[in-house]
Amino acid sequence: MNIEKATLENAIDIANIEKICFPPAEAANLESIKQRINTFRNQFFILVDNSKIIGFINGIVTDIENLNDEMYENASLHNENGKWQMIFGIDILPEYQNKGYAGMLMRHFIENAKNENRKGVVLTCKEKLLSFYEHFGFSNEGISQSEHGGGCWYQMRLIF
Repeated sequence: MNIEKATLENAIDIANIEKICFPPAEAANLESIKQRINTFRNQFFILVDNSKIIGFINGIVTDIENLNDEMYENASLHNENGKWQMIFGIDILPEYQNKGYAGMLMRHFIENAKNENRKGVVLTCKEKLLSFYEHFGFSNEGISQSEHGGGCWYQMRLIF
């Protein structure tokens, strides 16, 4: 397994994984994936197994403290010198889930944010994933202002 920065050549595979891992109302489309790679490639990582992309993690950097829905659609909100690393999603193909690969990506992403001197990492997740993120030191800040895809999201924060 290798963790690499995503490239535009990976965009179709990434978009297909996104469609598998998230319902249509929540999944980023191919154009959004391409825009994200172009805008914040330094914060967009893929997990590769024998040249097959099996998962990825990504998110913008910003001085805005809370993750909001506009961030998902507007990559121009990315500020490479921002204080907070946001996580938009961590996707692992179903046949590779529950094998520690999401944890590999998460640890890599957190370490990358630390190395870039961020104040911390912020994400939103569904209730069933709260304990997964708490395992990495994230604190539950309660129900998020996000209405992304019509779901109920909880905001989680890890401060360095």
